[in-house]
Amino acid sequence: MKSVKEVQRKEYYIFTPFTRIFHWIMVVSILVLFVTGLLITKPMDVTATEPYLTSASMDLVRDIHFLFAFLFTASLILKIYGFITNGGDRLFPHFWKGHFYSDTVEVALHYMLLKPHHAPFLRNPLARAGYAACYGMIAIEILTGFAMYFMTSPSATGGTLFGWVNTILGSEMMTHYVHHYVAWLIIIFAIAHVYMVVRAEFMEGESEVSAMFSGKKVLPHTPKDEADLD
Repeated sequence: MKSVKEVQRKEYYIFTPFTRIFHWIMVVSILVLFVTGLLITKPMDVTATEPYLTSASMDLVRDIHFLFAFLFTASLILKIYGFITNGGDRLFPHFWKGHFYSDTVEVALHYMLLKPHHAPFLRNPLARAGYAACYGMIAIEILTGFAMYFMTSPSATGGTLFGWVNTILGSEMMTHYVHHYVAWLIIIFAIAHVYMVVRAEFMEGESEVSAMFSGKKVLPHTPKDEADLD
C-alpha cells in the first residue's frame, strides 16, 4: 500500500508592488535599450534608394532608446523607495558575515551541478551578490548614458550633473566604450538569472518565477535568512 507524505509549506510575502513593477519594467527596458543601443552603435541601412529613411529611422531608434532610459531611471527611483520601506526588498549581500562566503560557494556548486542541494534561503547569497552587482552595473549605465546624452548641451542642468563622468573616464569615447561593454555584462547576468530562477521554480519548487507575479514565495522548508524580513 502506497503511503502519502504531506509536505508543509510556509508562505512569505517578500516582493512588494514596487519591486514587482520595477522588475518587469527592468526586463522590458533592458531588452529595448540593448537592441536600440546596438542599432545606435552600428546603424543599419533601411534602403539604399531612399537615404532619408535611414536618417529618420535612426532618429526613431534614438528616441525609443532615450524614452526607455528615462523610464528605467524613474522606475529605479521607485525601487529605492521600496528598498527603504520594505524589509523584503533589502535582501542584499551580508559581506560582513563569515558564513556568507561558504554559503555562496555551496550555492554556486549546486547550480553548476557539482552539489546535489544547498541550504534553503529566501534569497540565496549568490543571488544577493548577483543583484548587488547588477544594480552597480545599472548605475554605471545610467551615469554614462546621461553623460553622453547631455553632451549636446553641457551648460544645461543635465550637463552639469553628469559632465564629470566624461572627465573622469577621460573622453566621451571612453564613456561610450564603458556604456557599451557594461551593457553586454548586464545581458550575461540576465541569462544567468533566467537559468537560476527557472531551475529553482521547476526543479526545486521554490516559486521563484511565480513570486514575481504574486509577491509571495511558498517554501517547503524554513529558510536560513527568514529573519531578514523583520
